[in-house]
Amino acid sequence: MGAVMGTFSSLQTKQRRPSKGQLYVMDLAPRQNKSDKIEDELEMATVCYRPEGLEQLEAQTNFSKRELQVLYRGFKNECPSGVVNEDTFKQIYSQFFPHGDASMYAHYLFNAFDAAQSGSVKFEDFVAALSILLRGTIHEKLRWTFNLYDLNKDGYINKEEMMDIVKAIYDMMGKYTYPVLKDDAPKQHVDLFFQKMDKNKDGVVTLDEFIDSCQEDDNIMRSLQLFENVM
Repeated sequence: MGAVMGTFSSLQTKQRRPSKGQLYVMDLAPRQNKSDKIEDELEMATVCYRPEGLEQLEAQTNFSKRELQVLYRGFKNECPSGVVNEDTFKQIYSQFFPHGDASMYAHYLFNAFDAAQSGSVKFEDFVAALSILLRGTIHEKLRWTFNLYDLNKDGYINKEEMMDIVKAIYDMMGKYTYPVLKDDAPKQHVDLFFQKMDKNKDGVVTLDEFIDSCQEDDNIMRSLQLFENVM
């Protein structure tokens, strides 16, 4: 979850000064004449996605109007078009793991954000996920994490899916981990995961098994609370 939050921190802190009273800031080039500026504004209105109103987002998330404004400015600064495609998401996310290859984990993470499977992440998708990870209940956070690991969205986590996730995490961390990881470390990690969470030993982990097992683990519970006061 710490890896997930790195992206959020970037989007929150890289902000530009907003126009007074405006949420939707248009990034126009400096020193334009009036007619060029009007044309650019019309073009931006056509190609840029506009998110839902603040009141609606405030009602749907655990963020205040002011917090949503701050988040939107950071999001718009990184993604001027108002939406993020997978390639852009990977570029942003890879900045936090310069010694590894974060592309595959970013792919899985992007799919978790893109709940509608539209091929892009809108501001609404971003704040919905962030609201859960920062301000959601324990069950909401664990359900979101389960959905991230359930790659084929069939309601179960199988060993192949978990192996793909673990390998992606190890690739993301790179070769400079300490202590040095053994070649069979991903398999050991997956075996331990299933030994702990596959309660009925049927070869898959259900949502209920995942939630129950996580709630029994003090380390996992503490990690879920690390970012509650980020904003």
